[in-house]
Amino acid sequence: MNWESIIGQRRAVSALKAAVERERVAHAYLFHGPDGTGKRAAALVFAQTLLCTEEGRPCGTCNACGKVSRLIHPDVHLLIPQPNDAKAAEVQERINQLAQEPYATMDYMRRAKLNEPGSSSSKQVQYSVDRINKELRKIIRFRPVEGSYKIAILSDAELLRKEAANAFLKLLEEPTEQTVFLLTSSRPDRMLPTILSRCQHLRFDRLTAEEITAGILNRKLAAGPAAEAIARMADGSFARALDLAASEELMAARAEVLRFLRGSYTAWTASDRMAEQIEAMSRLGREQIKFILELMLGWIRDLNLIRVLGDSAPIVNTDQSTEIRKFAAGLADADPELMARLVEECIIRLERNANSRLVLTVLAQSLHDAMRGRPVEHLTEALTDGV
Repeated sequence: MNWESIIGQRRAVSALKAAVERERVAHAYLFHGPDGTGKRAAALVFAQTLLCTEEGRPCGTCNACGKVSRLIHPDVHLLIPQPNDAKAAEVQERINQLAQEPYATMDYMRRAKLNEPGSSSSKQVQYSVDRINKELRKIIRFRPVEGSYKIAILSDAELLRKEAANAFLKLLEEPTEQTVFLLTSSRPDRMLPTILSRCQHLRFDRLTAEEITAGILNRKLAAGPAAEAIARMADGSFARALDLAASEELMAARAEVLRFLRGSYTAWTASDRMAEQIEAMSRLGREQIKFILELMLGWIRDLNLIRVLGDSAPIVNTDQSTEIRKFAAGLADADPELMARLVEECIIRLERNANSRLVLTVLAQSLHDAMRGRPVEHLTEALTDGV
């Protein structure tokens, strides 16, 4: 890890470098901004910089840098919020994976099961007062073991429970020498004002598509147009881009979008084929269907952009630009805004546990009309009529 490994965020990186160079390191920082923008990655590089023992910090080659990069340095403590019944071995495995890729989604809120990206759970994820007292207070009161500082990194600090937040506040109010707290949060509005007032704030902005594309290419996760498409789908989050690039379902889902739109256009001249596609799609599971429909929304918005702006349109699906342009040329009467609204209604219906096969059938029929310039008021009206 080094400062060059941080994607974008020049202002925040410059501020942290300056603090080290001028020997004006604050005892507590809050890195805040949207998820996946590099807050945790920057915290780890900052910790590495503070503990590096060579010139050109962080050098990346000294013993201290190596230990921090592997998250085994005795003076660096990374905490993530967790359910009360979380097993220590699994928590450690998440930490190990963050050492390999600090931008990865490894928290329990967005990845309840380590082997299932995107999995969710109803379990409460938080920092308990017991963890603050046992894992922080006990450590912070001692002098550094090997380095010049003791560094505690709290990811998603807004998940400090009230009792835990008050316990942590006491640590901030009575800082021991050579201690640095690095807090990250996407929702600082949910944190205690007294904690916020004791931290130096650094804002992390959404990443540009160009910055995310460069990160994907540097890691050799995808090439050319595919990397650009993933970057635009990621919506400013490199964590999201990593999930998309690693998804074996992504390319299949994007192909399904194109098949569904083509089938909808010719649906009722080739009804048997479209019925088979809807039947197969309805068996994928509710979350996978919603994922496909969300990709479809992006595709329809690209269609609208090309119709309005032509070749200069900043589309998301850059690697499918040929197909989108063909669609745009062949759908002179289509209403892309209506098409997008119909897909959004379909997603809402699925979230309310509507029959997926029925909803997809009505969506295909409604898109068929919308692509031919025929008025369609609402997807729900067709469902109410018993289609």
